[in-house]
Formats: sequence, C-alpha cells, structure tokens
Amino acid sequence: MFTGLVETTAIIRSLQRRGPEAHMRFEVALDRVELGESIACSGVCLTVTQVHSDGFDADVSAETLAVTTLGHKRVGSQVNIERSCRLGDRMGGHVVMGHVDGVGKVARFEPVGEAHMLVVEAGDALQRYLAAKGSIAVDGVSLTINRLAPPLAMEIMLVPHTLAVTTLGELRQGDSVNLEADVLARHVARQLEWAGLLGSSDADARLMDALQQGGFVQ
Repeated sequence: MFTGLVETTAIIRSLQRRGPEAHMRFEVALDRVELGESIACSGVCLTVTQVHSDGFDADVSAETLAVTTLGHKRVGSQVNIERSCRLGDRMGGHVVMGHVDGVGKVARFEPVGEAHMLVVEAGDALQRYLAAKGSIAVDGVSLTINRLAPPLAMEIMLVPHTLAVTTLGELRQGDSVNLEADVLARHVARQLEWAGLLGSSDADARLMDALQQGGFVQ
C-alpha cells in the first residue's frame, strides 16, 4: 500500500522486451532497497527483482504494459517513485494500491498564478469513481479533484512543490497519465452494482430508496 506522496524520481536506464513482457532497470538513490519489496513507479506497483548500488530492477507483466503508460516508456524516461508504507507511517495522501485503473489524457495544463491547472480526460469507465473534492492518483501522485468537467474530464490544481519534485511538472497537452481511483470509491461502486443499485433503468430511484431506509437522507 502507498499514500501517493512521491519520494523522488528515477530514470529508466534499460528496458528489455521479453516477448509480451519487459525487464526494466531504474536508476534512483534509495537507501536499503530489499529484494522482493514493492515500489510504485509512476503509480504502478512493481516488485524489486534485483538490487544495485544505484537502483533496482523489476519485471513488468504484459498486462501492466498494456494498461499503463509503462508500455510507452523509453530508456531515459523519468518515473515517480514511492516505496510502500510501513505500519505507523503518516497517511499524508490517501490509500493508493498501485493498481492502475486506466490511462487518462492531458486535455489542458496551464499556469494559474504560481500553480498549474491540470485537466485530465478520464474516460467513461472511471467516471463512477470520481467526485469533486475526492482523491485521485495521477502517475502515482495523490491529488484532489477540484471539480468534474463534463462530460469526461476532471480539473486538478498542482502546487509549485508538486511540480518541482514529481514528473507532473513536465506534462504537456496530449500526454498520457496513469490513473488510480480512490480504492474506497471502487469498493462502494462494486457493492452498489452487487445490490442492483447501478446499471439498471430504475437505479436512481432504488438508490435513493436505499439511502432513505438507511437514514442517510430524509
């Protein structure tokens, strides 16, 4: 588990395709990296397969290459790095699993004072998990959705510190980014589907009835 607070960035020093899979070497200054530990690389949870004095290696499955931006990275590309949480760590961001839900596209990235406004098109499949003032991980960075921008986009404000210490400061219009929705939203949506409160013609009425019975609304 991660929190979406990026520790540093790494450079991809080698990328070897092995059929549908790949082997990557990341150059990064991290203390006491252990064989088998989990490290989030631009929001993708990878397992360390070899440790070096200047970084680590990881194998990347065909599924990960297909559904994340790692499949389009090249030697020399930078990625955000976060090591997994330890029991007792501060939760400065939100719960991030490193399981990317989809790839979004940067629709706008423009300065607003000293900050930047990031507008990301998230696609239809992710919409049920998104809420204004809710959390989203973009390339592994825990961020707050300022507001939803219909039909399929969201607006996020990036402060100067985030721009300086992550790869998000290098984004350009049209770039692809890894997106992971809040895990709590994902499970709530699944429970609503299971209860038949999503995906049916009378879903809204049935959902409101359930909320009223539970005392959540009058």
